[in-house]
Amino acid sequence: MKIRKVPLRVCIGCQEQKSKRELVRIVRTPEGNIELDPTGKKAGRGTYICPNRHCLDAAVKGKRIERSLKHAISPTIVGELAKQLPGEDSDV
Repeated sequence: MKIRKVPLRVCIGCQEQKSKRELVRIVRTPEGNIELDPTGKKAGRGTYICPNRHCLDAAVKGKRIERSLKHAISPTIVGELAKQLPGEDSDV
């Protein structure tokens, strides 16, 4: 039997390579909206992040989300993303 290759992606927050299923996709839709993509199948330019607030804060601080999505991000969008993260840390 063939062994399936596990797709790997790099978290833009902590810069660690992890399985695609462990990460959450952030997508810039063709309309220009930035949102979380839990299915990983929405159309648009995407990037991956760990499902915790620490990685989101590191990505925002280093402007890595803006760079990878090629789009400016307002603080309100960052707040919405933080609320939607499935494994959000409550202590940060």
